[in-house]
Amino acid sequence: MMAAIIPTVRGRLQEGVALAPLTWFRVGGPAEFLLRPADVDDLCAFMRELPLEMPITVIGAASNLIVRDGGINGVVIKLARGFGDVVVEADGVIAGAAAVDVTVSEYAAEAGLAGLEFLSGIPGTIGGAVAMNAGAYGGDIAGVLDWVEIVTRAGELLRVPAVDLGLSYRHANLPTDAVVVRARLQARAGEAAMIGARMAEIKAKRESTQPVRARTGGSTFANPDGQKAWELIDAAGCRGLTMGQAQISELHCNFLLNLGDATAAELEALGDEARRRVAQQSGVELRWEIKRIGVKA
Repeated sequence: MMAAIIPTVRGRLQEGVALAPLTWFRVGGPAEFLLRPADVDDLCAFMRELPLEMPITVIGAASNLIVRDGGINGVVIKLARGFGDVVVEADGVIAGAAAVDVTVSEYAAEAGLAGLEFLSGIPGTIGGAVAMNAGAYGGDIAGVLDWVEIVTRAGELLRVPAVDLGLSYRHANLPTDAVVVRARLQARAGEAAMIGARMAEIKAKRESTQPVRARTGGSTFANPDGQKAWELIDAAGCRGLTMGQAQISELHCNFLLNLGDATAAELEALGDEARRRVAQQSGVELRWEIKRIGVKA
């Protein structure tokens, strides 16, 4: 029994849990095991005792994730209640990995701290934002990250300076199987009215240009150098293209949509079809920004 080799925890450990309800797309198969650790100490102990042959997968808000229809083998780790604290300092914010990006930006704004407004336009959590060097509206994690705390596969809690992460466009060099648990983001004193106005501007722009109320996963493909993915997809005639219950958004064609009962396979196949058409039309190879994980059905 695989369950016999899973360490006990103070948090919540479940077997055979449906993951679709936890993702923005609402698709995907079950997790073999789903762990919600109680706190950092609980996570460290679990990682120390978990046999190395047992794979782990970390998910946050699952806002940029396609979980494949066959589900995920091994242990899926989802940080929740014990990892959402936000502490405001004079020149920055320390946020737990489960803290929602927009919430962190709101804490900073309330304290009169500028420089984190861009987070209000990024769906997801701080842990995921660090792991992929998330960015939008003129800012990114690389520009504000001071340090990140991670739990390694060996169960060690380490603080890693931002400079050691090799942050690049939508990428961070985190150790394999490391779990981001906390990060410090730099900010600066600003005028509350200007900070609030910038956040309102970002919200209005996002709502007018993106399908924010749909079952989607955010930007599907990374922007190639000097180009915009949505323009390439549009030029390839893919706006509104459907495959089963999956669709390329008519509002913003770098967004995939689940129209109701789409499968993960349909979403992934539609994305690959868009990549094929773009390559044929423009010669550009689009790179997936959405992570696709798990086993194909």
